[in-house]
Amino acid sequence: MINIDGELKSSDNATIAYNNRGTFYGDGIFETIRCFNGQPLLFEAHYFRLMSGMRILRMDIPDTFTPEFIEESVINLLNHNQLNTGHARIRFTVWRQTGGLYSPLNNGVHYSIHSSKLDGSYKNDINRTAELFKDHYVLSGLLNTIKSTNKIVNVLAGRYALDNDYEELFLVNEKKMITEGISGNVFVRTGNKVKTPPVLDGCLNGLMREQVIQQLKRMLDYDVIEETLSPFELQRADEIFTTNVVKGIQSVDKYRKKEFNRVLATELLEIFNDKFFN
Repeated sequence: MINIDGELKSSDNATIAYNNRGTFYGDGIFETIRCFNGQPLLFEAHYFRLMSGMRILRMDIPDTFTPEFIEESVINLLNHNQLNTGHARIRFTVWRQTGGLYSPLNNGVHYSIHSSKLDGSYKNDINRTAELFKDHYVLSGLLNTIKSTNKIVNVLAGRYALDNDYEELFLVNEKKMITEGISGNVFVRTGNKVKTPPVLDGCLNGLMREQVIQQLKRMLDYDVIEETLSPFELQRADEIFTTNVVKGIQSVDKYRKKEFNRVLATELLEIFNDKFFN
């Protein structure tokens, strides 16, 4: 079952207007939420990022969009789909109401909630080779920090990776600096210094990114820095990994001729599995 504007519908009947602005113009925003035993993880952070993104996109926020209403809607869908035990994924999508062409005629919204099963806790068991994606740039600035439904650069990077046997690609902005991976924020460790691009360089304001930053600040062995990341720094690093709330910590094992270890990623993975799933 899928929740569309508060009504539960079977996936076969969960239809929306053919000319919806999310499809026609990418005029929408979404949150991907990891859930465990019927409860959304990091829900407050997801909620406030969604509200912030809607304001940036100048959407009207319905009075009903309280934290309690959205959390209850997510939990009810998990219960209805028998995903209230174990691991699950929620996608909460909001798009502007139909009307107008590039200029919207109103700022009201529709929403949908979709759920799916996940296999288990965070794992880092895939050998991943990465490369730079240079065909298209991510633009630096505020707009790219939100999870809009217009992710065409990420989509093209994903297609390029599949076509060329890579498991990860590093996206760059118009200044040719590293912003993020296909579906996660990038962290680079050199010695005890851990570096990640600042959000205004064009990377998503990732919730797992913030969790990792806060955790690193509590660890005496590492110094974490939010600073512009040059592609040249990748080959000097000891370790590279990407982060998102669904997959957790994912190591990059090889970039061009350089191979990397998994020391910090392994340590963080153990910490977050214990924090979220025990």
